[in-house]
Amino acid sequence: MLKGKRLLLILVSICVASLLMMAGCTRQESASSGAPAQKGKAIKIGLSMDDLKLERWQHDRDLFTEKAKELGAEVVVQSANGDDQTQFSQCENLISQGINVLVIIPHNGEAMAPIIEQAHKAGIKVLSYDRLITNSDVDYYISFDNIKVGEIQAQAIAQLKPKGNYFMMGGSPTDNNAKMLRQGQMNVLKPLIDKGDINVVGDQWAKDWLPEEALKIMENALTANNNKIDAVVASNDSTAGGAVQALAAQGLDGKVPISGQDAELAACQRIVEGKQTMTVYKPIKSIATRAAEAAVQIAKGEVVKTDGVVNNGAKDVQSILLTPIAVDMKNMVDTVIKDGYNKLEDVFKNVPKDKWPKM
Repeated sequence: MLKGKRLLLILVSICVASLLMMAGCTRQESASSGAPAQKGKAIKIGLSMDDLKLERWQHDRDLFTEKAKELGAEVVVQSANGDDQTQFSQCENLISQGINVLVIIPHNGEAMAPIIEQAHKAGIKVLSYDRLITNSDVDYYISFDNIKVGEIQAQAIAQLKPKGNYFMMGGSPTDNNAKMLRQGQMNVLKPLIDKGDINVVGDQWAKDWLPEEALKIMENALTANNNKIDAVVASNDSTAGGAVQALAAQGLDGKVPISGQDAELAACQRIVEGKQTMTVYKPIKSIATRAAEAAVQIAKGEVVKTDGVVNNGAKDVQSILLTPIAVDMKNMVDTVIKDGYNKLEDVFKNVPKDKWPKM
């Protein structure tokens, strides 16, 4: 009888151990549901976008999707309309759909950090697109050299106005790119500030890069300084647009040099009309197609060629860094228009036709 009980206990122990092993395997299989795509199977990429309100992000989406499809991958796109919680939930949804790789353009790089751990638990690697996801174990980062962008902006304005009252129009305070741009701008301006040539009369950040925010900020700055602002270093074209609107109300548009970034159509129009000094052109086709290529490589488990690392506060992230281009009236045709990013007739729409450049 005692032997029978012992035998029963042994059999029960074996069954329990087997069940635990099976459960463990099930969990492992579940966690690897988003693992690198097997040969011959379709690749599924999740693309989580901050929003599609700005013109440039529509270009990114279309070019990324087009290149991914060309490489045989399906892209599931979701836009969060600038809301952190919505973007987080959408990323969770993309992970649950069994994607092979997750590409994120974060609204807030800090807020999106916890999603990296969730993706990794599901066996999914994450590519941070254009904006860095900070304080996380994000796998890859692709962007233009944002410090260089800031330097280009400040150099263009400082060449025109080496002395005077400067206003610094920052981007979204939740976007790590805005901070990197400011770092680049100050690399150029700080020596001139220290010399006393440049006096910074204001420094503010526009929520979500919105032109209406920049308009209010610029209106207040002009009032506070009795319109005595000699130059504006605006971090992108939408904030430049809001600032130009405020300057125009005081008859100062075209008189105060102002920078930008993204080569948006409205900004290119302002440049050829003499209302905005310059923009920084980041060939969207370059970043979108390179990101799609990298995403497919990641999904296949292949090695991704990078240009170095960028520290995100938690680690040195393997990064693909592309080169930006300064654009003004002189090279508008040879850059933005030649690449087909904006059309000649659209850019020069408000300029008399006899003053259009000959192509």
